[in-house]
Amino acid sequence: MKNKFSFQFLSSFPGRTREHTYLFLFSFVFYLFISLSISAQDFKLDANIPVSPDIKIGKLDNGLTYYIKVNKKPENRAELRLAINAGSVLEDDDQQGLAHFLEHMAFNGTKNFQKSELVDYLESIGMRFGPDLNAYTGFDETVYMLQIPTDSISIMDKAFQILEDWAHQVTMEDEEIDKERGVIVEEWRLGRGAHARLRDKVLPVILHESQYAERLPIGKMNIVENFEYETLRRFYKKWYRPDLIAIVAVGDFDPAYIEEKIRAHFGHILLSEDAPERTNYTLPDHEETLFAIATDPEATGSSITVYHKLDVQEESKIGDYQRMLAENLYNTMLNRRFHELLQQAEPPFLYARSSKGGFVRTKDAYTLGASVTDNGILAGLEALLIESERVKKYGFTQSELDRAKISMLRRMEQSYAERDKTESRRYAAEYIRNYFTGEPIPGIELEFEYQKYFLPQITLEEINHLGVKWMSEKNRVITVSAPEKEGLILPGEEELANVFTSVAAFNITPYEDKLKDIPLFEKKLDPVAITGEKYIEEIDVTEWQLANGIKVILKPTDFQNDEIVFTASSPGGNSLVADKDYVAAVSATAIIKQSGVADFNMIELGKLLTGKIARVTPWIGELEEGFMGSASPRDLETMFQLIHLYFYVPRVDSTAFASYKYRIQEYIKNRHLNPKAAYQDTIQVTMSQYNFRRRPWGEKLFSEMDMDKSLAIYKDRFADASDFTFVFVGNFTPDSLKPFVETYLATLPDKQRKEKWQDTGIETPDGLIKKVVKKGIEEQSQVQIHYSGDFDWSVANDYYLNSMVKVLQIKLREVLREDLGGTYSVRTSAFSSRYPRQTYRIIVSFGSDPARVDELVRNVNEQIDSLKTVLVDELYLTKVKESQLRAREKNEKENNFWLNKLETYYFHEWDPRDIIRYEELFVNGLNREIIRATAEKYFDKKNVAQFLLFPEEGN
Repeated sequence: MKNKFSFQFLSSFPGRTREHTYLFLFSFVFYLFISLSISAQDFKLDANIPVSPDIKIGKLDNGLTYYIKVNKKPENRAELRLAINAGSVLEDDDQQGLAHFLEHMAFNGTKNFQKSELVDYLESIGMRFGPDLNAYTGFDETVYMLQIPTDSISIMDKAFQILEDWAHQVTMEDEEIDKERGVIVEEWRLGRGAHARLRDKVLPVILHESQYAERLPIGKMNIVENFEYETLRRFYKKWYRPDLIAIVAVGDFDPAYIEEKIRAHFGHILLSEDAPERTNYTLPDHEETLFAIATDPEATGSSITVYHKLDVQEESKIGDYQRMLAENLYNTMLNRRFHELLQQAEPPFLYARSSKGGFVRTKDAYTLGASVTDNGILAGLEALLIESERVKKYGFTQSELDRAKISMLRRMEQSYAERDKTESRRYAAEYIRNYFTGEPIPGIELEFEYQKYFLPQITLEEINHLGVKWMSEKNRVITVSAPEKEGLILPGEEELANVFTSVAAFNITPYEDKLKDIPLFEKKLDPVAITGEKYIEEIDVTEWQLANGIKVILKPTDFQNDEIVFTASSPGGNSLVADKDYVAAVSATAIIKQSGVADFNMIELGKLLTGKIARVTPWIGELEEGFMGSASPRDLETMFQLIHLYFYVPRVDSTAFASYKYRIQEYIKNRHLNPKAAYQDTIQVTMSQYNFRRRPWGEKLFSEMDMDKSLAIYKDRFADASDFTFVFVGNFTPDSLKPFVETYLATLPDKQRKEKWQDTGIETPDGLIKKVVKKGIEEQSQVQIHYSGDFDWSVANDYYLNSMVKVLQIKLREVLREDLGGTYSVRTSAFSSRYPRQTYRIIVSFGSDPARVDELVRNVNEQIDSLKTVLVDELYLTKVKESQLRAREKNEKENNFWLNKLETYYFHEWDPRDIIRYEELFVNGLNREIIRATAEKYFDKKNVAQFLLFPEEGN
C-alpha cells in the first residue's frame, strides 16, 4: 500500500503551482519518512487495540473496576474519580431529578464527614470547591471529581475515605435533604431562559419516543420540592453499588499504595444478590424525517441543525481506529470549506459545523449545523447541503487531504512530545470514557504509531463518500430555533424538506483549492546585535536590551516540551485615540486578523502555515497595545516572522471587513431580546457614568466602524517598537532565541516616541445607587452589588483586598446557599487598578427567586457587617491561605503563570525576584485583623451601587 500511495502522490505534481508542489513534496518526504520508520510494524485491522501498559486496570471480587496511572503533571497532585454507571435515565417516574439531587447530597453529609465537614476539610487543605472538588450528573452516569495533594499520607487516607463514603455511606439526613431542595430549584432557575425553553421544545423530538426524552438530569421541580425522603434513598441503594462503580486514580503517587487503598476501602462493599440489571436504553429508529421548529421571544439568534442518528460503531479493533481517522479527516476538510465561506462579504451563515460523535451512549450522530441570520434558515440549510453535495459529486482535493493529514499528525506529534507533561485530569477523563463507553486507551505512544502508519494510506476514495453513508432520510431530525418577533417568518416542514430535493438538482461546480505561489517571508534582513544583557539568577531570567529600544525578557522552562509562549506590550493603547475614533480603535486588531497579513488573506495564510504550530495575535487595549502568541520550538522562526510582518505589513481586506462587520451585526441584532442584556447594559453605563467609551454595542456603534481608520490607528500604534517589552517563556535557551531576536525584533521600527497612556475620564459614581431592571418572562432575578472608591495601591494592599473577598465568598456560600437554600452560587470578586488612577471595585453577585431578593441582600449585608466588626474564625483564614499556597505551588510550574507575572512585574517596574517570595511577602503575614481592617476600609458603604433584575410585571 505504501508504494501504491507514493505513485499516486507523485502523479499529482504536473500542472500545479510551485506552492502546490512544495506542499506535495513536503508531504511526500514527510510520509515517506514516517512510513519507513514503522515499516516493520504489522497492524492487523481485525486485532484488538491493546490497553497502554502504563495503566493498571483491575476488578475487585464485588465487581468494582479501578484504573491507576502514575503521572507527574501536576507534581504532588492526584486526580481521583468515583464514576457511577447510573444517571437520570435510570430514575423511576417518581424520582425525576433525584440522580442529580443525590450528587448534591454527597457533599452534605456522610458517615465520616457530618454535614459541611467534608467541604470544610477539603478547603482547609487548599482544595477549592469547583476547580478541585466537583461532580456532575448526566443521562447515563454520575461522576465525582477530586484533586488532592499527595505530599501527605493523612490527606491521601482521608481522600479515599471520602470516595468510599460517596460510594455507599452518604447519610441523607431529612433536614439536609430539605435544605438542598432550594439549592436544586435555584440551579434549575439559573438555567432557565430562552435556551432552556427552546431545548424543552426540541429535545423530545430529537430523542423521539425514548426514555432519554423523559429524563433530563435536572428533573422536574414538583418532584424535587416534594419527594419523600425514602424515594431518594431508594435510588442510592439500587444504583450505587460496586458492579456499577469505577475508581480512577491518576497522579504523582506510589501505585502500590493506591491499589492497597482501593482494596481496603471498596473490597468489603457487598453486592446485593437481588441487584437489578442495569438497562441500556436506546433511541428508537424512525423511517421518516422528524422536524422540531421552535421560537422564543427572548432568543437572540436563529439556527438550523440536521441530525442523522447512527448506530454506534465498534472502537475496539485497530481497523476501527483507521476508520475514525478517516472520519476526522472528512469533518476537518468540510469544516475548513465552511470557514472559507464565512469570509464572503455576506456569508450564507454566521457559523457552520460538521461533526460526528456520540449522541447518547447507545447512539451516535452525524450533525450539520449553522447559526444564521434572521430569515436565513433556508439559505443556511442550502449552503450546508451544497457543500456536502459538492463533496459527494467531486470529492475533496488531494491538496486538502494532504494538509488535513499534516495538521492531524502534527497535533499528534505535539501530544507525543508532551506525553510526560500531560495533565492528570486529561488521563482521568479518558479512563472514565473507557469505563462507560469502551473508548480505547492504547496510550499516546501507540496512537502516534497508528497515525504514522495509517494516515499515509488513507485515500480520497475512502473519505469522499463518508457523508453519503451518514446522511440518510432514516433517523433524520431537522431542528430550527429562532426568535419570536415581528417580521421573522420561519419555513415550514415542507419547505425545509424541499431544500434537500432542490440542492440535489443544482449545477454544483468543483471546489478550487487556491494557494499563492510565494513564501511567507521574502525580505532579507541584516541582524542587529543585542546591546545589553542582564541575568537574574534567582529566577533564571535574562534581560536583553536591543538597539532600537526594545527590552526582551527570557525565562527558559521545562514545564512543557513543545511550547514557547510570549507577550509584548507598549504604553498607549486606545486611550491615545480621539473619542470619535474609539470604535475604529477597538475593532482594529480584529479587522487586521480577519484580513490575514502581508500578501495573504486569512484563508491563504492558514493554508500556508499547514503543519506549523505558530500563533501571533495583535491587540490594542485601553492603556497598551501589543502581541500575544505561542509556538513549537521548531516553528519559532515562523512566529518571529509573523511578529515582524504584523509590524511592517498589516493587511486590511474590504471583503474581510465587510464579512466581519456583517457577522458581528447579525450576532448582536437580537441581543436586546435577552433580558440580561438590558441588565448588563444598565450596570455598564451606570458604573462608567455614561462615559462615551462605555456605550453598549448597538447599531449606532456599528455605524462608526471604519476600515481605513482602523488600519491607520493600527499602523500608528505599531509604528514604533522602541517602547515595547517582549516576554518569552518556554522550552528554549537564550542562545536558541538570539538569532531570531536579532533578525526579526532588533530590526523593528525605532522612532523613540516615549509614549504614555492618557486618562480617558472613566470614573465610577459616588454615593448610593439602586437600579431596578424589569425584563424577562422567567421567575428569576439577578443581583449585583458594587462597592467602589479610591485605593491606596500597592501589591500588598491588592493581595489583602482579594484575600478578604475570598473569605467573604466562603461565608456567603455557607449562608446564602447551604443554610438558606436561596441561590445556587454566589460570586464575589475584587479589582484594583493603579493606572490611570488608583481605584478598587468589589462585586457580589447571585441569582435567586425574585421573592427572596430582599432577604438575601439583607443577609449579604449582615455578613459584610460581621466581617468588618468581628474577627473571622481561624478556619476561614486557613482555607484562604492554604488555597493560595496550593494554587501557587501548581501555578509556578506553568508557562502562562510566569508569562503573566513577568509581564506584570516589568510593567509596574517591580523587582521580578519577588515573584518567588509570595509566601514570605504576603501569605505568612495575613491574619484575622488584616481581614477585618480591609473589610472595614473597603466596605465603607459610601459608594454602593445595587443592580436588581426582576421579571416584567404580569409574567
